[in-house]
This record gives sequence, structure tokens and C-alpha cells, in this order.
Amino acid sequence: MTPAAHSPMAPVPYRVTGRRAETADTVTLTLKPVEAAVPDPVPGQFTMMYVFGVGEAPISVSRIGPLPEERGSARSRGTGPVLEQTVRAVGAVTRAVCATQSGQVVGLRGPFGTGWGLDGARGRDLLLAAGGIGLAPLRPAVLHALSARDSFGRISVLIGARTPDDLLFVDELDMWRANGAQVEVTVDRPVPGWAGHIGLITALVGAAKVDPARTAAFICGPEVMMRVTAEALIAGGMRAADVRLSLERNMRCGLGWCGHCQLGPLLICRDGPVLPYERAVPLMTVREL
Repeated sequence: MTPAAHSPMAPVPYRVTGRRAETADTVTLTLKPVEAAVPDPVPGQFTMMYVFGVGEAPISVSRIGPLPEERGSARSRGTGPVLEQTVRAVGAVTRAVCATQSGQVVGLRGPFGTGWGLDGARGRDLLLAAGGIGLAPLRPAVLHALSARDSFGRISVLIGARTPDDLLFVDELDMWRANGAQVEVTVDRPVPGWAGHIGLITALVGAAKVDPARTAAFICGPEVMMRVTAEALIAGGMRAADVRLSLERNMRCGLGWCGHCQLGPLLICRDGPVLPYERAVPLMTVREL
């Protein structure tokens, strides 16, 4: 019996088959199951990643299966289920995850939490707004929508970062554009040679080529960024019910057992991380809740 079959608290071994530095403190790992695999995540979910001898932390799933241009290729056939997970080094466990090299084995539990709800957005325009590492959990939604292009209307991806060096998945952005997505990028602090937008991500909302009345919006980033971006979208004609946010709290178990990620009446690992705007914002605006 595999660990996944008898205990949701037992990590399933995954081998690191690729490691890519995204920024100075952020790494994307490509993972393949050693034997058994965790169930396929849906875009927006996360796993608990265990570094043996160090501990575990919640890590965003940033790719599920092959990229669109790899599907059906010799590169993708026969490789088995593949995940990519993107992590920023902010503590002992995440620093250990970032230091992991190809060939090493880590443990995964999950997937946990709620997804973006892409099935309910079929036939509609999509607007995805990311601040910093918030692009990681949004990336599977972008890739899914591009791989099922006829199922969605216009796709607009708005990305904000502190500096150009803090942008994630830079090499993919042109591929997203080539596959039909509008991609707009802004930075707070430009560097010489930067030709893109400068300023807050809210300044990009008006440039999004979507119809507010038929758009589903997914937002992930710092809480203030999510709240003001959502408010700008709603002020521009979107319904609050069509806006979803991804929250982050101190998740330890992923199963709603330990209570560390409690936010008012919610346990974010179980009831989130993706929540409707109308449910999330009243809790986000309560100081120290």
C-alpha cells in the first residue's frame, strides 16, 4: 500500500527532474513521482512539500502536465504525471526547497484547497491579475485556458512586480501572447532599458481587453494589491461575484486539522485558498484577524 493510500499526512516521494532559477530568491522545480503519484491538482491548488530532515511548507502548483507546445510530442509521451512548483526562499524550509537539486527526492502531500473554478468560467472572458510570486498559482490557469482556447473568450493577463528582475516565467510571456493572450507587465522600479509599464498593477486594469459584463477575474498577490485590484475591476463594471482571490495564511497540515490557517470562520487550507471576493474581503479588512 502506498503512503498516499493510507494516510493524507504521509508524503509521497517525488524526484526533482528539473530546477530553474526564476529570480534571485525564487525557484521552479519540475517533479515526477518515484512510484505512486498524488491526485492531479486543479489550477489554484497547492501541495505540502516535505524536505526530508528539514520540514514541510505549502508550495504553489505552477504547472500541471506538459506545456501546450509539448503535448503529444516525444518529450511529453511516456513521462508520467509531471508537476512544477514555484517557491520563494523566505524561511528554513523554503530555503531548503530552493536549494534542492535535480535527482534529489522530496515528499508531496495533497493537493489541497480550492481551485480557480475554470469550469464555471467556460465561454467567458478571463482576466488574471498577479502581483509578484502570485503569478505562480495563476500560471496553471493561464496554461489551461490557452490549451482549451475555444472554451474561453478573450484572455488578459496583468502582471505586477517590484523590478524587472523580480518577474517570473519571463521566457513564457511571449508564448502566451502568441497563443492568444493579452499580457501586460508593470514594475514599481524600472531599470535602464525597461520599455514596459511603470506603476501599480491597478493602472493596467483599463488596458485589459475584456468585456467586464462577461469576465471572470482571478487575482493573486499581496492582500492590499488583491483588494485594490478587485475594487478597480468592480468599479469598471465587473460583478463582485465574478472576482476570485487567493489568500495565504500559515498552513501546517493542509487538512483543516491544526487550525493555524484560521481566518475568522474559515480555514484557508480547506475553505480556500481561492475564495470569492465577497467572502474574502470582509475578512481581509479586519485588522489582525
